[in-house]
Amino acid sequence: MGVKAWLSKYLAAYVHKKQQRWIQNPVQAQEEVFRNIIAGAKKTAFGRDHNFETIETHTDFVKAVPVRDYEGLSSYFNRIKAGQADITWPGKPIYLAKTSGTTSGTKYIPITKDSIPNHINGAKNALLAYIHETGNSKFLDGKLIFLSGSPVLEEVGGIKTGRLSGIVNHHVPGYLRTNQLPTYETNCIEDWETKLDQIIEETIDQNMSLISGIPPWVQMYFDKLMRQTGKQIKDIFPNFSLFVYGGVNFEPYRKKMFESIGRHVDSIETFPASEGFFAYQNEQNDKGLLLLLDAGIYYEFIPVEEYFNDNPTRLTIGEVELGKNYALVISSNAGLWGYSIGDTVKFTSLKPYKLIVSGRIKHFISAFGEHVIGEEVEKAMQQTMKRFPTVELVEFTVAPFVSSGEGESYHEWLIEFSKAPNNFDDFEKELNQQLQQLNSYYDDLITGHILANLKVRVLPLGTFRNYMKSQGKLGGQNKVPRLSNDRTLADGLLAITNS
Repeated sequence: MGVKAWLSKYLAAYVHKKQQRWIQNPVQAQEEVFRNIIAGAKKTAFGRDHNFETIETHTDFVKAVPVRDYEGLSSYFNRIKAGQADITWPGKPIYLAKTSGTTSGTKYIPITKDSIPNHINGAKNALLAYIHETGNSKFLDGKLIFLSGSPVLEEVGGIKTGRLSGIVNHHVPGYLRTNQLPTYETNCIEDWETKLDQIIEETIDQNMSLISGIPPWVQMYFDKLMRQTGKQIKDIFPNFSLFVYGGVNFEPYRKKMFESIGRHVDSIETFPASEGFFAYQNEQNDKGLLLLLDAGIYYEFIPVEEYFNDNPTRLTIGEVELGKNYALVISSNAGLWGYSIGDTVKFTSLKPYKLIVSGRIKHFISAFGEHVIGEEVEKAMQQTMKRFPTVELVEFTVAPFVSSGEGESYHEWLIEFSKAPNNFDDFEKELNQQLQQLNSYYDDLITGHILANLKVRVLPLGTFRNYMKSQGKLGGQNKVPRLSNDRTLADGLLAITNS
């Protein structure tokens, strides 16, 4: 065992013990975060505009600060981008994390001197939690690959700006730099396919022990490796033992990925975003993610059914319940206030607080009043694939197909298979039945003959990759929306297949 692997066990034990303080006192931890961030921002433009001097309780905060998304706070973010100081947090951010928006185009999320440790420590502590639980630290002696965006930063308003994964790349601890692949030069390549070819060249003969990235892009890396070598990943990288991922639900990709690897490897799910590093999986036998309650982020939770109300209920950590879907709202030392990040979560444990990401607020289908959410289509696909074990999935998305004829509208599932079902009719029927069981509104519309049963449209191999490439979103932290309430994505995919 190398020095890094040996020392990491002591560090893991120290961090685990330190975390127990807030894990065992979660409400108190959040109250301390609340007091600290309110006090820190009192003299900012946002603090003055929202009377932070008078805020003492969460009730005061709810009255003073409405829930808003990026567009709702854009007047403040635009001032930050223009180089103004003391807007939503003292001074200027040290970075702006650039990310794709839905209606606002590119978004620029501030990362401050006070908030950057959240991003760095979140990822580090996820690995240390794994080491503490399993005792496995040998992976630190091998090579570690992080499939990420380019670390090249530009300047906006005098502030360094780039993709979050590229920003974080600048903060990889020095003791891991010698293990890290790909090289900085390769990481700077913007074109994903060119970059992937270079990554393969640099890693194919290396002792890879940890691989991290968004599952579909990691799968693309594996596919190219296997085509080039004719071997499974376990034979290319015999010491590969830990897969770290986040950004999308892993379940639709799990079967194909582990078949590509050829054996089981441990995995850690994380919940990072440009707005903060929120949670990570700290136990191998529990899919729930430990919510980080002492990391400079104050959380509020809105019941999903109330989200679009004028005055929705805003719950604190001590008021949430198991098994309910909540829209996640944050306020933080990055200068985000009453900020809706767009994700929905569901708690799986309250001692400690663990959750799963259940979908996106804006990613749903309710063209006919069914309000089907991402979690439901993911589960319907997952359960169906259990009944069709030979099927392998590349990617899928769901969109409404609206017909003028009564009972002729339906949900269209656009699916790219690497191994298609032998009987599509049975696959469609099972998928439809699973969705009916998961969503009572959808079931009512089907049984009432208002909606026809869903239909699967099989897309040629490479369709999703080519579509993402055409949108400039191939690789990195980009991901395909699982479902939409309109036909924009579906029509874009079909246009690719017809071109």
